[in-house]
Amino acid sequence: MARVTVNLRAVTSWVGIARLFAVVLSCIAFSLVASTRDFWGPYGTWCMFTWCFCFTVTLLVLFLELLELYPKLPFSWDDFTSAFSMLAALMVFTTSVVFPATFISSPCSGSKCARQAVATTVSCLCFLAYALEVGLTRAKPGDISSFLSTVPGLLKVFEAYVACLIFCLLDTFSSEAGLQWCVAVYSICFIITLLIIIFTIGRCLSYMPCPLEKVLVGYNALALVMYLTATVLWPLYSFRGQSRPASCGRGCRWDKNLGITFLTIFNLIAYLVDLVYSTRMVFIRAPP
Repeated sequence: MARVTVNLRAVTSWVGIARLFAVVLSCIAFSLVASTRDFWGPYGTWCMFTWCFCFTVTLLVLFLELLELYPKLPFSWDDFTSAFSMLAALMVFTTSVVFPATFISSPCSGSKCARQAVATTVSCLCFLAYALEVGLTRAKPGDISSFLSTVPGLLKVFEAYVACLIFCLLDTFSSEAGLQWCVAVYSICFIITLLIIIFTIGRCLSYMPCPLEKVLVGYNALALVMYLTATVLWPLYSFRGQSRPASCGRGCRWDKNLGITFLTIFNLIAYLVDLVYSTRMVFIRAPP
């Protein structure tokens, strides 16, 4: 009969404590919002999904590490946990901004608004817990044993997530060639970046017949150039001869185009930093 060992460091180390805080805080957040019965619509569904998803996966990670079952899994555990903690931090941060902007009205009064305000505060603390985990598990300079825990690996998760946000805002766009090129840039870079993340977690990149590090540098350079063109073309074609309509309310197309513009700039900066770090890791070796 197989013996089950218990690794108490899974919950007593700094990383384990950060995960415990994340579990408790995400549970409190979705419980408070559920008690208000006011979380309908796409934004409310997203917020509830974020808290429940992060709670469930983090609890599963703690369980597998506590019982030391993760070595039996057929993928890179360190890469998976690094990617998830970065993704959870980004998702909870987005939720901490979207939820109060959508559901808390001014002036705020009554028990319902108080619960919503407390849920927002708890969600912000949950983001800090995940951000702390990212900082604690980030690879030290020169250590590339777990790619997704390095700065370029974490940036890959950020780039894919920002692309997902762009797709959420990209409900309609005109058939002009410039905008179609921008959509192609977002789609191509997202697919390739997502494949890099999946193949890294699945330990498949080592089977590539070419030098992986140099291929990634080449891809980052290409993605940077592509996003540079999108940064210029998207606002040029989206706002040409247009000003913000006076009747532009929540969900207005003009505001969505503005959001896509800023998210494109964020990803451009991310790919630039990614290229710099990847180049340093490949071509600039630290002296022995």
